[in-house]
Amino acid sequence: MRPLRIALTVDPYLPVPPVHNGGIERLVDLLARGLVERGHEVTLVAHPASQVPGVTLCPYGVAPHTGAGPRAAELAQVAAALWRRRGELDVIHSQGRLAALLPLLPLRRIAKVQTYQRDRVPWASVRRAARLAGDSIRFVGCSDSVLAQRPADEAAGGARWRRVWNALAVEEYPFVAAVPGDAPLAFLGRIEPIKGAHHAIAIARRAGARLLLGGNRVDGDGGYFAREIAPAIDGDRVRYLGPLDDAGKAALLGSARALLMPVEWEEPFGLVMIEALACGTPVIGFARGAVPEVVRHGVTGFVCSTVDEAAARVADLGALDRRAARADCEARFAARCYVDAYEAIYRELCNGEPAGLGAR
Repeated sequence: MRPLRIALTVDPYLPVPPVHNGGIERLVDLLARGLVERGHEVTLVAHPASQVPGVTLCPYGVAPHTGAGPRAAELAQVAAALWRRRGELDVIHSQGRLAALLPLLPLRRIAKVQTYQRDRVPWASVRRAARLAGDSIRFVGCSDSVLAQRPADEAAGGARWRRVWNALAVEEYPFVAAVPGDAPLAFLGRIEPIKGAHHAIAIARRAGARLLLGGNRVDGDGGYFAREIAPAIDGDRVRYLGPLDDAGKAALLGSARALLMPVEWEEPFGLVMIEALACGTPVIGFARGAVPEVVRHGVTGFVCSTVDEAAARVADLGALDRRAARADCEARFAARCYVDAYEAIYRELCNGEPAGLGAR
């Protein structure tokens, strides 16, 4: 099969790949590298500091990226860049804003893919885009949880959806076959209420376990960190490590008895969960969003409903095989699975062939 000419777009807030947090940018990097390795020609429309080997970078962005003016200018920049290249592209895959595709939606010969990594999809915009683009567009949700939020009348709009789970380069995460019985628990993510760092502290306390917190504080958090997190940090039972780079994340996750994922929202996917599984570390999470999809209850972790239930499960961690966590991650969330799924969608759009098993 001939190589494809593919444009990948992402919002310009962080470079691809990111230095610290930035799940979408990390996924775009993974996909771009995989596509290049398979011989495809890739153009990346992204932050000016992006550095992905083998791609053609089309930089854009209007700092500080907030407010109607800068955001409208950024949409215009993406749309203009894609329009100039419309004769050179087979596929446009957006992991940014759907509005940037507007000028190209009626061009049926160009395949278009729009991926959503969030809990609130603009369903009305999706319906309008589907009418304009017809069968030349596919919409992708990163989990069944995202797709389950579709309104009852959404299918009538003609939008065709796929589910593609997120992924990572599993081999970049050292597998840790065993940790001491008194190893700490870990929390890794943005320090904000919906991510549940305060629940992680409560779980660790009730389980009599130490807790390591990693992740960036959120500006304008309404005093959440000062009120809910800082009083518990004592440098012994609860330690805050701040933002972590890739090596720091792997070290934290690999040394932990379990990752705590006590989220207070419909988590669209939760990339940190598969990062933990890649290290062999089980996950204890609340049954919200994609947590029950990622965590195989009783095999790679435990899916719970309350702080008390999660705390009780800490005592059961010794019965889990960390090799099963790593194996499950390799089978479902490896980079090849991600690239396979999107390549199948691209081929379906370009050749009229149904997407294979990699894309649901």
